[in-house]
Amino acid sequence: MTRTTAHLISHTHWDREWYMPYERHHVLLAKLMNELLETLEKDERYRYFHLDGQTIIIEDYLQVHPEKREALEQFIREGRIVIGPWYVLQDEFLTSSEANVRNLLIGHQDAAKYGVISKLGYFPDSFGNMGQVPQLLRQADIETAVFGRGVKPTGFDNMVGELNSAGYESPYSEMFWESPDGSVVLGLLFANWYSNGNEVPVDGQEAKAFWDKKLADAGKYASTPELLFMNGCDHQPVQRNLADALETARGLYPDVDFIHSSFEQYLHALKPSLPAELVTVNGELRSQHTDGWGTLVNTASARVYLKQMNQRGQALLEKGAEPLAALAYLAGGQAYPHAQLTYAWKTLMQNHPHDSICGCSVDEVHREMIGRFEKSRHVGEAIIEESLKAISGQIGTSGVTAWGESAIPVAVFNTTGWERSGTVSVEVIFAKRYFKEGPNPAAIAEALDELPLDLNSGRLLDMDGRSIPCRAEDLGTRFGYELPDDQFRKPYMARKIRLTFEAAQVPPLGYTTYAWMQSPDVVTEAAAGPLKIIDQGMANDFLAVQIREDGSYDVTDKRTGKVFGGLGVYENCGDIGNEYVFRQPEGDVPLTTRGLAARVSLAEHEPCRITYEIVHEWEIPASADASFAEEKRRMIPFRQRKAGRSAGQVPLQIVTRVSLEAAGTGIQVSAAFNNQAMDHRLRVLFPTGLAASTLLADSVFEAAEREIEPAPDWINPSNAQHQQAFVSVSDGSAGLMAANKGLNEYEVLRDGRNTMAVTLLRSVSELGDWGVFPTPEAQCLGEHTVEFAVRPYAGAAAWPSAAAWAYQYQAPWFAVQAGWQQGPLPAEYQPLEWQGHTLALSAFKMSEANKDIILRWYNLAHTEQDFTLKPHFPVQAVYASDILERRKDKEAADEGILRSSVGKAQIVTYALQPVQP
Repeated sequence: MTRTTAHLISHTHWDREWYMPYERHHVLLAKLMNELLETLEKDERYRYFHLDGQTIIIEDYLQVHPEKREALEQFIREGRIVIGPWYVLQDEFLTSSEANVRNLLIGHQDAAKYGVISKLGYFPDSFGNMGQVPQLLRQADIETAVFGRGVKPTGFDNMVGELNSAGYESPYSEMFWESPDGSVVLGLLFANWYSNGNEVPVDGQEAKAFWDKKLADAGKYASTPELLFMNGCDHQPVQRNLADALETARGLYPDVDFIHSSFEQYLHALKPSLPAELVTVNGELRSQHTDGWGTLVNTASARVYLKQMNQRGQALLEKGAEPLAALAYLAGGQAYPHAQLTYAWKTLMQNHPHDSICGCSVDEVHREMIGRFEKSRHVGEAIIEESLKAISGQIGTSGVTAWGESAIPVAVFNTTGWERSGTVSVEVIFAKRYFKEGPNPAAIAEALDELPLDLNSGRLLDMDGRSIPCRAEDLGTRFGYELPDDQFRKPYMARKIRLTFEAAQVPPLGYTTYAWMQSPDVVTEAAAGPLKIIDQGMANDFLAVQIREDGSYDVTDKRTGKVFGGLGVYENCGDIGNEYVFRQPEGDVPLTTRGLAARVSLAEHEPCRITYEIVHEWEIPASADASFAEEKRRMIPFRQRKAGRSAGQVPLQIVTRVSLEAAGTGIQVSAAFNNQAMDHRLRVLFPTGLAASTLLADSVFEAAEREIEPAPDWINPSNAQHQQAFVSVSDGSAGLMAANKGLNEYEVLRDGRNTMAVTLLRSVSELGDWGVFPTPEAQCLGEHTVEFAVRPYAGAAAWPSAAAWAYQYQAPWFAVQAGWQQGPLPAEYQPLEWQGHTLALSAFKMSEANKDIILRWYNLAHTEQDFTLKPHFPVQAVYASDILERRKDKEAADEGILRSSVGKAQIVTYALQPVQP
């Protein structure tokens, strides 16, 4: 008879900040770690402790107790404290593809300093799991993932229901998990949660009752006699008498082997005994086959301002600091700032744990997050400024014969993976004088303000001397300063001009240079552009936009003739849920701006962009009614609450700006409002009118195809889901995409029109979960500005171009003034060319280990895609790589061109070894 083994793995799930501020939890962490080190030292029977899969715990602890480093390192090297592979336990869906990779990469780098890295994909409390986890783990040599959510009906209080073998559900806690590309890992479900072996009794009578239940519960889901018991829970102190408790259990159950185990030891015993008939679950694990109330997806719309700051912060590093620093290295050998970038990423990722970025903590937590976002941004901006300065100093502007010495050159950078056109604004210095030139700053300013400046005769020229339509604004004289590397600071006064123009066809990962000249000698005037005013709207070669009296807009795709009508209606309803869960009051009928007269005016009319301003004056309920406070006080479960919306109302003015650019294939929209209402949700609606059963939503390294109609057992009236850059619906011949900047929640309504609804704001008053934690700042009162965009496309063939547009929408432009100078770089440059219709480029950076240029793409299609890569900088060798930036096989190039293919949904990384500049 096969013996049963009970593997007890001691751990604590450490939410760095949640129902208390970070420093309150920090105090408890220091206490826990002190007790852990003391227990390991004094009790040899206490063998292992799993440090929650995140190396940041080590940093946090050593901040308080640096004197404990030697003891901590000893137990890590001995394998008794198990660390890694992550830096933090992130929310997977609310952090970008590259942020997930940096998390794993930096976690490995930190753990490697101690010589031991846990090769376990650890997701104990993730609010759903991204579909590409198996592929990412496999690329990091990780063969097993453990997770607590996504495959079972886990309720809000972590209660476990019955598993079944229907659909994608597994009858066992062990299963295989497959990514869209075909990568497979062993998946282990915490079927009885990650606390099923917590606080094991020492007393015999108590232990008998405890183990009778626990052994039966674990055996119910296990496919083998190797049973897993997690000895710990959220912020759980060390069970210092565990060894005694196990001795008691051994005496009570002679047929069971009770061992203090580790995941490594448990997996070594488990894998040989697994049955052949394990179920394979595929792709995203979002609890799709549950009743829909326990997914916690509405954290995607809690405290939207955090998501907006996170999107900007990620884009600044991924599409700014990293690629520009790589270009600066290639252009002139400027040292790549590895340490600064790691610090910026770490600071940003300290906001990525699920209780942080999800916005589901107490107010003090989220106040502190704002400071981290700003710190990371400041470092990123400094790197960008230095990189732009280094690159622009190498551009040979004097070699452009169409310009003259009076030219003010401007280099515009496109850090995305595709050619790009769009509106750019940049401030340039027309004239400046340093303070040391005297007599004093005020006199300098007066002199500079009196310099003749004729903006009407000024022209912006491209490299061929053609005049580019441009709006030039005299900003007057302003203070500035320089910080030379080898001198004291140099303050100055400068007369500045702001230039706004269309940068056309800027090469991917490269730049194009323009020059502003006052009264140039010879100018080829630009032909009339495609952008024009039409009746109640605007049009270019691709789109026509007409604005209705209620402020909604009709968009016509001129390439297909397809009209999408009534876009941009706003919807408002009540919310008596919490930071985790949206709950609309019973009988609440959503309000909309459909039919509400709006003020529409032309706000901007330039050759590069036309903008209309739309103003809605709206009245919405002020809050939930008076019974809501009592329901919260009594801890009435949110599904049983009866509160409605108040009779009293408050004004909600929404100022919307709808813009169409000259080369725009979509419209760009911003909406500003001052929220004075509580307990409500605000969305914008895009009715597609398209017959479709599925949608495509941007997720981590994939465009996830999801069913519009939820599973039969889904009873939640809401079917909101996560998105990264976009959501789109298509009937095969026509499609509509809604892109966003930091608006991570959407729902495709089952209204007969497949309306895409994007959440702009959700105002709630409490944390939720296991106690009463008021969060008045989660009402998000005050000023807000949200940004989104809409683009029609011609079905499946045109969809990859639409996806590229959405990715570019999230990426900032960068521009810098250059000097009139000789230099080795041409006036237009791109470091490489690549082709692959369905591929998306996600990374262009330098590896720290080998100083290789790292390039990463992923295939948005579920079909193989041909791929070519041609570097335009000297390369010694090209290697296949992975998400840990290791050199794998050396790739053969034909006349400097790498030709390959990328499998369905595959993530590919190349490491290019450059010739040293």
